[in-house]
Amino acid sequence: MNHEIVESFSGLVRDKSIDKDILAGIVEDIFGMMVRKKYGLDAKFDVVVNMDKGDIEIYLERQIVETVENPATQVDVETARKMSGEELEVGEEYVEIIPLAQFGRRLVTTAKQNFTQRIKEIEKELIFSEYSNSLGEIVVGEVYQIRNNDLLIMHNKNELLLPRSEQIPKERFKKGDTVRGVVKEVRKNASNPVVIVSRTDARFLERLFELEIPEVYDGIIEIKSIAREPGERAKVAVESSDDRIDAVGACVGMKGVRIHAIVRELNNENIDVINFSDDKATFITRALAPAKLKNIVLDKENNKATVTVEESQVSMAIGKGGQNIRLASKLTGFDIQLVKEGSEYDIDLEEFKEELGDDLYNKFVEAGYETAKEVIDAEFDYLLQEIGAEEEKLKEIVALIKKEYEEAEVDEDEDDEEESESTETEKSAS
Repeated sequence: MNHEIVESFSGLVRDKSIDKDILAGIVEDIFGMMVRKKYGLDAKFDVVVNMDKGDIEIYLERQIVETVENPATQVDVETARKMSGEELEVGEEYVEIIPLAQFGRRLVTTAKQNFTQRIKEIEKELIFSEYSNSLGEIVVGEVYQIRNNDLLIMHNKNELLLPRSEQIPKERFKKGDTVRGVVKEVRKNASNPVVIVSRTDARFLERLFELEIPEVYDGIIEIKSIAREPGERAKVAVESSDDRIDAVGACVGMKGVRIHAIVRELNNENIDVINFSDDKATFITRALAPAKLKNIVLDKENNKATVTVEESQVSMAIGKGGQNIRLASKLTGFDIQLVKEGSEYDIDLEEFKEELGDDLYNKFVEAGYETAKEVIDAEFDYLLQEIGAEEEKLKEIVALIKKEYEEAEVDEDEDDEEESESTETEKSAS
């Protein structure tokens, strides 16, 4: 019966990677509980489990007495002599091996249920620990269920979740597809831990670089920063610690073979690989490529940069829907403001994105309005027709933009005057 019980318990943990010593400890605890239920809390006992042999032995220790007052801790001398076959004396300790059959089927069933519950708890902790230690690492699994556009992925017999919000836009999967993603988050839950996988996280792109580019994996080339708009475009700043190795060339590969493998994995997301520079102006210039810049004024204290470009380069610097300048700002950590060369003072409309909201801001951009002055100078009725917003709301927006623009323009004029005065003073001193 001992062997059958151990084999039954062992069957519950096969293929679950639970250590045998941990399993033996659980069995000892559970059978200790059974002994205390049958013989009381005062009982002295020892449970020995051998998982390899399939043995469980329970030893009950009682003192030999003339008259038994507590059967859990005492046994009379005649019973002890009869059961042991030895001439034992009063005051000695008698150790008895308790057959599991004595506990009854109900108690054994309860023990098995407790054991199953303990195994589930350990399994949950193992899953939580395994994936917590894998945060930021790539996992490969198979789609086994699609629920409200969220994907449930099977990985090493564990269920992972790839929410729609963490999937690259426009890519679709079906049941049975193999999916790669990076472990983004692990949450404890009442049932099993929830493991969140992402394909939009910047770390996924970083890990793909490590997989496809040996120099990145070996640490010769370091990824300094990443900016992504998943499925559309990404910018990756890299730096080589070996002067003999061109960081950008190594990442792109001969005929683009290395970068193309990453692009295909990311649903044809365009990837710009640029050389990192500690010089912020140089870094911003590279980040805004292919646009050619005329001048950069940095405000390092506030992480702002005012970039002057020729009118022919404006659309290239901004990019489709403002994508190029957004990614460059994120990559460099500077809030980049674009100014046309020779034009009067202006403010990029993106400065008002928070006040406008994403939907309204996108409507302005799609209608071709990229700066504050363009909005202010537009005929209101025409603007109302193009944007399609409520009249009162649009009036408030235009008034806000105009107020901010005029205040900023005054500050700019004052700065110019101070600079002019300073120049004149220098000339007089000369």
